[in-house]
Amino acid sequence: MSTVGLNEDAVSTWIAGLGVGAVAPLSFERIGNGQSNLTFAVRDSGGGRWVLRRPPLGQLLDSAHDVVREHRILSALQGTGVPVPKMLALTTDPTVTDAPLVLMSYVDGLVIDGGSAAGQLDSARRRVIGLSLPKALASIHRVDLEMAGLLDLASRNPYAERQLKRWSAQWAQSKTQERPEVEDVAARLARNVPEQAETTLVHGDFHLGNVITAPGDGGVVAVLDWELCTLGDPLADLGGLLAYWPQRSDGVVWPFTASTLEGFPTRDELVDVYIHETKRDVSAVGFWHVLALWKLAIISEGVVRRTADDPRNRAEFGGPTREFVDSVVRRAVATADAVGLD
Repeated sequence: MSTVGLNEDAVSTWIAGLGVGAVAPLSFERIGNGQSNLTFAVRDSGGGRWVLRRPPLGQLLDSAHDVVREHRILSALQGTGVPVPKMLALTTDPTVTDAPLVLMSYVDGLVIDGGSAAGQLDSARRRVIGLSLPKALASIHRVDLEMAGLLDLASRNPYAERQLKRWSAQWAQSKTQERPEVEDVAARLARNVPEQAETTLVHGDFHLGNVITAPGDGGVVAVLDWELCTLGDPLADLGGLLAYWPQRSDGVVWPFTASTLEGFPTRDELVDVYIHETKRDVSAVGFWHVLALWKLAIISEGVVRRTADDPRNRAEFGGPTREFVDSVVRRAVATADAVGLD
C-alpha cells in the first residue's frame, strides 16, 4: 500500500543505507494531527522505529514549511538541555523524494493531541503534564544562541513588528473570505507593541499537542514541530501557550479541548511557573496572547485553504474549519478588549 507524499521504495532504500539499523522491509504511516509539515511513523521488520518529516503537498507559500531549516535548528539543540529528538539524516535527493525529508529518532511517550488522549489520564497526571510545559519553554529560552550556532537564524530586528508584517502578508495570500476583524486586531496590536527587552530562541508554535510527555513522570521528553522557530521576544512563546490553552469559561469552539479537563492548570498557573523558572517580567504577556490568537486564526485559515486546494493534506481529525477560524478571531477580539489593547 502506498503512502501519500512518499515514494516508499526509494525512501526505504535511502533509510536502509544510512546505517541506523533499519531492517527491510519498512512500513510508513501518517501520524499526528499536524496540519503543516507531514509526519510519518517508520517501522522495520525488526521492531525499529523512526520518524520522518516532509513539507505539505501542493502549492506552498514562500518560506513556509522549511524542513531543512527545522533540521538545522534541531541539530543545533542537541545537548543544550532542550528536550528534542535526535536528528539522523536529511535528503533533498530528487531520486528519493520530491521534497526534503528529515529522519529523526523515535521518542517514546504520550502526545496529547486531543481530548480523548487526555481523558484517559487521571487529574493528578494532567496537572503534572500541564505544569511541565512552562518548564520546557524556559529551557528553550535559556539556549545560548552563540554556543548553539544560531545567532544568524533570523533577523534581530524587533520581533513583534516582524510578526505583524509576516502574518499580515500570509493573511493576504491565504484568506478564503473577508474578515475585517483580522485587520482590526492587527491594527490594535501595531498600536500597542511593547518594548523588546531581550532576544532569545523562540519556538513559535509551543503547545500541548507539540510535545511528547514521559510515560512515567509526565515531564516533557521532546518538543516537536520547530518550523516556526526564530529569534525574538520570549514572551511570544508564553502568549502562544496561553492562546492554545482554552479554559471552560472561554466558550470557544476549539479542537484543543484537553486543557479544559479537570486537573490541568489554569493559564494563570502556567504563567506563575514560567515566572518561577525564568524570573522574567511578564507584564506584556497580554499583548502576546492576543498576537498568538490572531496568528492562530491566520495559520488555521491557511490550513483551510491548503486542504481545499489539495485534500491529501487533511489530517486524521479533519482540521480547522471556517467556523473554527471565526471562533478564534472572536476570541482574539475579546482578549484584546480584556487586556486593554485600544
